[in-house]
Amino acid sequence: MHQYIERVVDLLPSESNHIWNMPVVEAQARVLSADPSKVREIEGSFALIAREGKTVRMARSLDRPMRYFLAKRQEGPALVVAERIDQIKAWLQSEGFGGQFHPSYTRMVPAHYITEIQLLGCPDPDPTYTRYFDPKREQLSTDLDDIGRRYVGAMADEIQKWLKQIPGAEPIGVCFSGGIDSGAVFVVTYYMMQKLGMNPSRLKAFTLSIEDGPDLKQAQTFVSSLGLNLFLEAVPAKLADLDPLETVRVIEDYKPLDVESATMAMALLRGIRQRYPEWRYLIDGDGGDENLKDYPIEENPELTIRSVVHNQMLYQEGWGVGRIKHSLTYSGGLSRSYTRTYAPGRHFGFDGFSPFTRPNVIEVAEGIPFIDLTNYDVARLYELKGEIVGRGVKQITGMEMPIHPKRRFQHGAVTQTLLRTRLPDQEAYYRRHFLSLHA
Repeated sequence: MHQYIERVVDLLPSESNHIWNMPVVEAQARVLSADPSKVREIEGSFALIAREGKTVRMARSLDRPMRYFLAKRQEGPALVVAERIDQIKAWLQSEGFGGQFHPSYTRMVPAHYITEIQLLGCPDPDPTYTRYFDPKREQLSTDLDDIGRRYVGAMADEIQKWLKQIPGAEPIGVCFSGGIDSGAVFVVTYYMMQKLGMNPSRLKAFTLSIEDGPDLKQAQTFVSSLGLNLFLEAVPAKLADLDPLETVRVIEDYKPLDVESATMAMALLRGIRQRYPEWRYLIDGDGGDENLKDYPIEENPELTIRSVVHNQMLYQEGWGVGRIKHSLTYSGGLSRSYTRTYAPGRHFGFDGFSPFTRPNVIEVAEGIPFIDLTNYDVARLYELKGEIVGRGVKQITGMEMPIHPKRRFQHGAVTQTLLRTRLPDQEAYYRRHFLSLHA
């Protein structure tokens, strides 16, 4: 019987793994073991691949992409693993396999799962998935003070871990709009730096402002109310500089809301990089909306409040692995859309972090009894986030942060009217451009 000779090509940048509690080799061994409890104990940001014979196992954290492609060779299959689709394409072309490539043939390792592939030859079997992060839902009481303390306390713990691994002289930037999530991140980071004996002068809150977008005034109001004005730094940008097609190339996706958000991120990060060529560390509040289910349900015809509160980690994972609407190419939910934050950061040479993506924080959020607290009332669901975070920040830091109504990044950095003059709300437009990049 012919024996296939498999090949595994790991193009993942090793320096982008930030594992806080064990060496990378130990984390890889845990992934190889396929023991969910052992993988769950890995703390930090990671994309890991481990192999034993023809068995390959992969796992990643929520906050970074991990893609793969199975190429056919006469001598046996080649599994190519990378952060980006264009990296996979370039490798295939360099090896003479470019004719096999299409972006839709790439696959995304879904966050929170161990993905196992058997390299057995042609045809290769489907991958199998083992969940390693499975938080229990509706576990907490309905006491909002208790919920807030647990949620913001978990967030503060993650920020503390992150701060401890940053070299002492490095400056720290907050991507800051003055909204609930970035506001909580800014206040808790400031508090934890003081608690750890760090110099708070290392901290800045960067706010993007395009043609007098409303976020700058909101940010100014926020820091003024706390007497922290000196930390705020506006980063102005021009409407004409917004280039959504460049964004599509960077994030390798075409969903309009993600393209819009990432285009704002590109403008903000470009402005910071021009001012501060050596700046590296940034923290933001991405994932906070997903954790506390604070998205306008009425804007998505697929959703009802029942689907939002009854489905485990719906906003983090989409409809879930093994479901009809789960995209093998892109995964789902924040597992898919986090490229809106991660890819622009990598593009401009930043090392980004959001505490809201950490399992310990999500676990608290999943334990919130949303059904009992809302009784399926949509307006009440939207109110909860501000109450929970505000109470939590007050208990953890002693500071009472202002609570502003939710506003998307792309609607605060620039007015919605001006935004639409540069970024059409047409998925087909962005999808065509994305496909043209690989024509």
